[in-house]
Amino acid sequence: MKYRNPIISGYNPDPSICRVGEDYYIVNSSFEFYPGVPVYHSRNLVNWELEGYCLTEESQLDLHGCRPSGGIYAPTIRYHQGIFFMTTTNTSGKGNFIVHTTDMKKGWSEPAWVDQGGIDPSLLFDDDGTV
Repeated sequence: MKYRNPIISGYNPDPSICRVGEDYYIVNSSFEFYPGVPVYHSRNLVNWELEGYCLTEESQLDLHGCRPSGGIYAPTIRYHQGIFFMTTTNTSGKGNFIVHTTDMKKGWSEPAWVDQGGIDPSLLFDDDGTV
């Protein structure tokens, strides 16, 4: 199968990918742009379509006073027991948070803020049920 690099054209930095059955999902940084954190879907890792966005409400994405290249940094997408999780950092807001959904077309939850410094968070679901 032939493909072109980049696999998703345009400005899509800091990708994170997860697989759910035969489906693949990629999210990437959206910085100061709204809506935030685009989600792309593929079945073959070559042809990608924009599925939607994780952060579509002002309550999920406060960008007031956001500086250029501020905002949302390096999101991570994971799937665990029927639920999609996305974690990221709003560098112009409250910091690290997690949102989740069982159906991307119906939207994502309100942020659960994580009291942890730094940027570029990730999630690991361990076999014993810890995160």
